Amino acid sequence: MPRPRSAARTVEHPDLSEVSLQQVMEALADPVRRAVVSQLASNGTDMSCGTFETPVSVSTLTHHFNTLREAGVIRQYYVGTTKMNALRADEIERRFPGLLSAVVAAAGTETRAGAA
Repeated sequence: MPRPRSAARTVEHPDLSEVSLQQVMEALADPVRRAVVSQLASNGTDMSCGTFETPVSVSTLTHHFNTLREAGVIRQYYVGTTKMNALRADEIERRFPGLLSAVVAAAGTETRAGAA
């Protein structure tokens, strides 16, 4: 059954109390997903899907967004027809203290070492 035109589009997100460290670590193991998280962290604001700098196709990037969302790392929501991405930094910090900041710092070091 098609959704009524007046219904707002929503995206399902896990409760972080139900997300395991294993899920988060697996989501952050991929360099493209680390790049997405790093860009969200350094930007300091929510970003639309089309604004990320990654070396992958749009369909592959969609897969990476879904993996990050299902692991509780990002929250996605719509503004009109644009899908926005927000880093769940405060929630992750409460659930896994220090994890996200360590991953972002390591990703930055990794990126700078690759550029050298």
